[in-house]
Amino acid sequence: MQELLYHRFSSRMYAVCLRYCKDEHDAQDLLQDGFVKIFRNLDKFRGEGSFEGWIRRIFVNTSIEHFRKTVKDFTITEPKDAAIEDPSLTALDKLAEKDIMTMIQQLSPGYRQIFNMHVIEGYSHKDIGDILGISEGTSKSQLARAKMILKKMAEEQLNKQRIN
Repeated sequence: MQELLYHRFSSRMYAVCLRYCKDEHDAQDLLQDGFVKIFRNLDKFRGEGSFEGWIRRIFVNTSIEHFRKTVKDFTITEPKDAAIEDPSLTALDKLAEKDIMTMIQQLSPGYRQIFNMHVIEGYSHKDIGDILGISEGTSKSQLARAKMILKKMAEEQLNKQRIN
């Protein structure tokens, strides 16, 4: 049964882990940790909602726990040239998913965490603040900065593609 669950969900859950990690090695560690939790807690699935949703929530929570343990200081270090006037992400629409994933992984841990929790997982800024122990305003400002940095990265990537 465990092998079947692993083969059915590992690729999708690896993608979840990869969004929260800077590299593949950390994502593989999170994947393993998440499946250990699933196997230990299968009896706790109550059948409310989808099974995949339950599994996904475990992986998101495992990723958030890992983030809290590894990031001691939630200070954000922002590159000096990261200021962008227009926060829209239209340049991202023109890039491949792999390019976008690479850009998200290049964000500082704090920006990456907030971006994933809000944009991908749908957490509110209040929930993010409660989970990470930061203010709602900090969550909002870090998301805005993450979007600006991603936009700049996307524009640079598109410019490189045009040159080649």
